[in-house]
Amino acid sequence: MNDTKLQLIGAEKKAAQLFNQIDNRGLICPGKSENDLNAEIFNLAFELYGIKKYWHKRIVRAGKNTLKPYNENPDNLIIQEDDILFIDFGPIFDEWEADYGRTYVLGDDKLKLKLVKDISLAWNECKNFFISRKHITGAELYDYAVKSANNYGWKFGGEIAGHLIGHFPHEKLDKEDKTNYVHPDNNIDMLALDINGNKRDWILEIHFVDNEKEIGGFFEQLLTC
Repeated sequence: MNDTKLQLIGAEKKAAQLFNQIDNRGLICPGKSENDLNAEIFNLAFELYGIKKYWHKRIVRAGKNTLKPYNENPDNLIIQEDDILFIDFGPIFDEWEADYGRTYVLGDDKLKLKLVKDISLAWNECKNFFISRKHITGAELYDYAVKSANNYGWKFGGEIAGHLIGHFPHEKLDKEDKTNYVHPDNNIDMLALDINGNKRDWILEIHFVDNEKEIGGFFEQLLTC
């Protein structure tokens, strides 16, 4: 395993520890706004790791906002009893990027709990599909993720299903260049080397939604590990 891979895995482990502390400290609770929880997580990350740098906007979305993809900026909601919410943070640890997302359910609503289970299962199924292929385009993996959502009874809520990840500042992800993303217009082999002859590393993100019930779930982490 090369040094880049080890650094990315190390960054992700710290991100996972941060998310565990969010849960353990009971930060997710009703009556708190998304923005307030976002600020508390930012402060917790600084307390634990001394970091204030993130490579993309920090996202906390509850209730109907869980339907919204990354590019949208919905109104700040208050977390409700029996709510669902997800957190998507991209912290930078020692100049190495992580991108980590998890979904949480307050209460025991069976459909919301099923959603949390389904996105985790689907993420692993998509990874297994990825590693089973000698060649795979971003479009093929995106299509598989969309079909996975349908198989579990949901719709896929994201315009992408992942993206490149690396050292900060990583190769700037030009939004117009779909080859940087797990996107239906990316027909380049994800396993192809970069312009310097190095292996590329990818994040896989799963976003399932039910527009009628106004709920969504999000699961994201390093795909190539």
